This record gives sequence, structure tokens and C-alpha cells, in this order.
Amino acid sequence: MALVPIKTSTGTGYCDCLCGCYELASLRDAETGRGYCYRCGEEHLEMNRKLVTQLPKPAAPSPNFPSLPPGVKPPALGSGE
Repeated sequence: MALVPIKTSTGTGYCDCLCGCYELASLRDAETGRGYCYRCGEEHLEMNRKLVTQLPKPAAPSPNFPSLPPGVKPPALGSGE
């Protein structure tokens, strides 16, 4: 979630957070368009940072995984010829 400062609020002009703080919105979520007050915006960013650190790392392919045939590889990887 990227928060950008706003000069004019959308919708009601108040924070769209579910905590019920009733502050005027000064930040807008670039993805959803929801407005947040500064305190709620910082709390949501911190919550998102914690969620990202909890995502599992992608597993490495098993050693028995066959490689792609030479004709299937993208040009940047070379065709092996």
C-alpha cells in the first residue's frame, strides 16, 4: 500500500479506517483510493510491513527438476547452441 498526501479528500473527507477515529483524511491509498488520517495511515503501513515479513520464501526447485529444452529458453538466457 502506497500512501500519497492529498489536499482535497474524496468521499466524506474523513478517515476511511475501521477504527472509528473520525479524523480528517490527509493520506490516500494509491491502490484503493481510500483516505486515511496520518495516524491510521502509519498504523496501516506498519501492519503491511509485518505481513510482508511473514510471507514464506519461495522454495528452491528440487534437484531432480528437469531443465527446460534449449528451444524453450528465452533469448536472454541463451539457447545453448
